[in-house]
Amino acid sequence: MKNKFKDYAANESNPKWKKMIKREKDIYKRQGDLRSEFDRDYTRILHSTAFRRMKHKTQVFFSPENDHICTRIEHIMHVESVSYTIAKYLGLNTELTKAIATAHDLGHSPFGHEGERILSEICQKDIGETFWHERNGLEYVDKIELLEDYHKNKRNLNLTYAVRDGIISHCGEIDENGLKPRDEYIDLNQYTKPNEYAPYTWEACVVKVADKISYLGRDIEDAIKLGILDEKLEELYAILQTNEVINNTVIINFLVRDLCENSSVEKGLCFSDETFNLVKEIKKFNYKNIYKTTKVSASTRYFNILLHEIYYTLKSAYDGRKTPDKIEKMKKIHPEVFSGFEKWLSDYWEYIRSDKNYNDVLFDIENEKHYCKAIIYYISGMTDNFAIDTYNKIIGF
Repeated sequence: MKNKFKDYAANESNPKWKKMIKREKDIYKRQGDLRSEFDRDYTRILHSTAFRRMKHKTQVFFSPENDHICTRIEHIMHVESVSYTIAKYLGLNTELTKAIATAHDLGHSPFGHEGERILSEICQKDIGETFWHERNGLEYVDKIELLEDYHKNKRNLNLTYAVRDGIISHCGEIDENGLKPRDEYIDLNQYTKPNEYAPYTWEACVVKVADKISYLGRDIEDAIKLGILDEKLEELYAILQTNEVINNTVIINFLVRDLCENSSVEKGLCFSDETFNLVKEIKKFNYKNIYKTTKVSASTRYFNILLHEIYYTLKSAYDGRKTPDKIEKMKKIHPEVFSGFEKWLSDYWEYIRSDKNYNDVLFDIENEKHYCKAIIYYISGMTDNFAIDTYNKIIGF
């Protein structure tokens, strides 16, 4: 039945509404804006540099020669499409799902989940915390991504609570059926690990499920195109109980329809038991035959060397209050590498910036952990190609 979630959609009649649209600051206001609160968020995300870089970040397969293999930005568009279909059918707010879906992976590092794992290892060693892309995505829109306001001041995106919550709550790696939103309005900085809390809105729950629906089928389709599954197709046909052509649209259509037919406010967003078990089997198959294959894992050793070298090269310039002087010295050895990092830092360290037309100061120059965290933010924002180019400039003469 269509529109069965309509009474719980993110709109003005929802008792959570004022908290959903709450922003940290009252900026970027203009008279006669035709957009809704969530549509304003969507355009800010779309105009951000972090979003633009998604087209050059790994989804699963690194640097494919085939132009038709999925990159991070295409995955984002799949999630937006799937979540729109589900939200529209259930009667939920499609503008909110569009904004969350478009922003949900902004915190991903170069080289996909392997890059995320490597940065987390570095973070645990030098900062004492883990790195995970859901939290990094929230911190990027809250602290790192800057847009100019009407007075040429650089400000953060200042997104609504509902969209920010959707970003940090979107983890699609967890196997759960019957997903429901939480009632509590919490400080999102309370999150200490992925999936610690349920999302705050039904729309964010939709994006969370759409994330999994989107990547399961597409990863299979890409692996088939690349010949990775040539010897595993019979096993895959047995799991899917079909000998027909397997592609992403067929899998997505089946999963979306099953979810829409079986979900209810009482049960939550859920698949039928049979389909839920199938989803778990597909995910298990993908991990065994795609994500953990020699073809994929071989590049991991390269990513590990590359990201560590970039990190420790940039870290070598730390010298407390004398760090800017040390950076100047390092420019003689690695001119482009340290000039680029210094330019990036200039938006976040008061010591370096030349005027006050910025957001709040983010890093304390005398705190080494702050400096290390700045490097992590900087690296996490890199595209695959920029990270490779930076590494080559470090080791080149």
